[in-house]
Amino acid sequence: MVLVSFQRILIALVLSALTNVLGVFAAPAGWENLGHEAREILARATPAAPHWVVYGDKYAPGTTGPPATSAITGFNVFALSFLLLEGAWDKAEEWTTLTAAQRTTIKSQYAAAGIKLIVSVFGSTDVPTTTGADPVATANTFAAWVKQYDLDGIDVDYEDLGAFDAGTGAAEQWLITFTQQLRSQLPAGQYIITHAPLAPWFSPTYWGGGGYLRVHNSVGSLIDWYNVQFYNQGTSEYTTCAGLLTASSATWPQTALFQIAASGVPLSKLVIGKPANTGDASNGYMSTATLAGCVEQAKNQGWNGGVMVWEFPDAGSSWIEAVRASSWPV
Repeated sequence: MVLVSFQRILIALVLSALTNVLGVFAAPAGWENLGHEAREILARATPAAPHWVVYGDKYAPGTTGPPATSAITGFNVFALSFLLLEGAWDKAEEWTTLTAAQRTTIKSQYAAAGIKLIVSVFGSTDVPTTTGADPVATANTFAAWVKQYDLDGIDVDYEDLGAFDAGTGAAEQWLITFTQQLRSQLPAGQYIITHAPLAPWFSPTYWGGGGYLRVHNSVGSLIDWYNVQFYNQGTSEYTTCAGLLTASSATWPQTALFQIAASGVPLSKLVIGKPANTGDASNGYMSTATLAGCVEQAKNQGWNGGVMVWEFPDAGSSWIEAVRASSWPV
């Protein structure tokens, strides 16, 4: 029994490595012949860039939990939103209402389609640093939830604006401690851990506590990638390819994509986040045609991070297919 399990795990890890190298989105050949242990490890293994991420928080008629894989073809990560300090809400809560058998079936379908299923935490609802939530205890609780409900990982959508704006470093230290504990419970290569920072938080000169560059310099090796929110930061912020990619405004200095990379964050970890339509954010919207052109430009300059969108069902297969059309066509 032990030897068979080890062989299955070894096979899974080798297949996972080949999948990452080749950038394959569908399940590898022979998936159906792997044992349960091997499938579990391979299904959770962290995918290589580019990452095509879609969040789901809205109620979708006829859909409890995540949508059918056919509705999000072209994405390779779906984030159930949100798990809060007080418990699961919205799509995350819907996932808990399914039976274990239903969840297993959905996870198998997602794995076969090459789509990871994760949960996003906090969002704009929770302010964990301000309210005094313990970062270690919170990480333990959230990691246990991920394991209990058999998900592939967790997205840290920390939006405690007051704590960040205070400039004391409390927000950054909270995130650092939280991430360290989270990763100790959700091992690298077996579980995905992403963060979803606001783009301005990467400014090297603006934040008294060091901003997200301090977080990255401390625990960036524990974070698989960043779903960077290039929206809700001002009506003219990050709305052109130049402003998004190479030269942010003076309001948020050095926070365009390649400027963040110049501060030491790997391009492969920087995922461009945008709203699906004008109703999904206060500002920062780009049409799919404009965004597709920016993505193509960035790819031609060596970037391969991918794109994140808020949110399904406003963004589905047709949205991501349009955005990827000129760079990584579906």
